[in-house]
Amino acid sequence: MNWDRIEGNWKQFSGKVKQQWGKLTDDDLQVVEGRRVELVGKIQERYGVARDEAERQVDSWMRNM
Repeated sequence: MNWDRIEGNWKQFSGKVKQQWGKLTDDDLQVVEGRRVELVGKIQERYGVARDEAERQVDSWMRNM
C-alpha cells in the first residue's frame, strides 16, 4: 500500500485511522485530509510522542493496511 492510495481514499481510511489512534477527533481527521505529514503531526500532538515515533507508527499502520 502506498500513501497516494490512502490519500485518494481518505474517507474510507479515516475510520481505520480512528480505530488505530482513538484520541484523534473527527476534526483532526478533517484537517489531515489524507496528508501524511499532517497525520504525523496530529499523532504527536495528541499522544505526546516524538516525530520519529509518530512516523514509525504511521509506517507500521500503513504496512498493515
